[in-house]
Amino acid sequence: MGREYRISLKTTIRITLILILFCSGCDMTYLFHAASGQFRLLNSSIPIKEALKKNALTPVQQTKLRLVARIKDFGENELGLRRTQNYETVYLNSPQRPIYTVSASPKDRFSRKTWWFPIVGDMPYLGFFDLDRAKEERDRLISENLDVSIGIADAYSTLGWFQDPVTLNLIEGSTPALVETILHEMTHTTIYLKGQGPFNEGLAVLVGKVGALLFFEQVFGQSHPFTRQTKASIEDERLFSGFLASFMDELELLYGSSLSYGEILARREQVFARSLETFKHLKKVFKTDRFACFGQRPLNNAYILAVGLYHRHYNLFEAVLEKKGGSIRDMLSFSEELNKENGDALKSMQVWLQGP
Repeated sequence: MGREYRISLKTTIRITLILILFCSGCDMTYLFHAASGQFRLLNSSIPIKEALKKNALTPVQQTKLRLVARIKDFGENELGLRRTQNYETVYLNSPQRPIYTVSASPKDRFSRKTWWFPIVGDMPYLGFFDLDRAKEERDRLISENLDVSIGIADAYSTLGWFQDPVTLNLIEGSTPALVETILHEMTHTTIYLKGQGPFNEGLAVLVGKVGALLFFEQVFGQSHPFTRQTKASIEDERLFSGFLASFMDELELLYGSSLSYGEILARREQVFARSLETFKHLKKVFKTDRFACFGQRPLNNAYILAVGLYHRHYNLFEAVLEKKGGSIRDMLSFSEELNKENGDALKSMQVWLQGP
């Protein structure tokens, strides 16, 4: 294994101690869990070139792994994403997805519980490398009378602080999902507005999806199945984003009313039921199964906010991209300008769209 790809235990401990010094409001047990999980993932990753020489991968997995370099090159040179050493290594030890996310919200309003960390600011979820640890945190939050949701992340970004590897689950999934995910995470490394989760994720979803379409059109052509699948995915994203925005707008009106706590909880169940009926009809129009799982678990504010973090504002981001001539590079430059304003980037985008 190449020595330059390994991170020493001493380095991990040093990183953890730095986090502790700067993160007096954070849970120390959680920090050690996160640091040890990150160390295990990075230290067990090997260069992609080395992995391709082994017999551990199927021909299909090898094909996808070889594609990673082309995706990176396209993102950096064609889209204007930041050049890093990410995705030059691969973690093959386990097909398990790398991280479980736990999010929470009060039952009677949309108000994400956040956790503060150095560099990134307020985060709308906690990430765990172990499901049991995630469930422990879920149960603790439920005891505080909060709505709680556990999600699974296919990938995540360390924002350039470490050399993020490709994980086995990515090369076991579909090729469109691989391209979209890598471009999504590369966007986080390029632009990340401190404490503005909906903006960060909304931008990354847009770049991941539109960037994947541009990649497939250039590499495989307009008529290739991957290109057609990606176009269908974008069409479904528009439909789902519109549905979700209306759903959440209706709930926000309810939560802002003068009704009592008990009345709000009773009324929200009615809104949940109506929206699920609407979604049943929408599912018949979808061209992919991307959103097939929505509503299969009981709805609550934490779950809706977690989904909304990624999908509520897609149509807003797409409108900005259209006004920028469809150029992701210009969209990223525009986002950098919003970052300098030190305000609410989503609201700034809305104001900009309404301007002359």
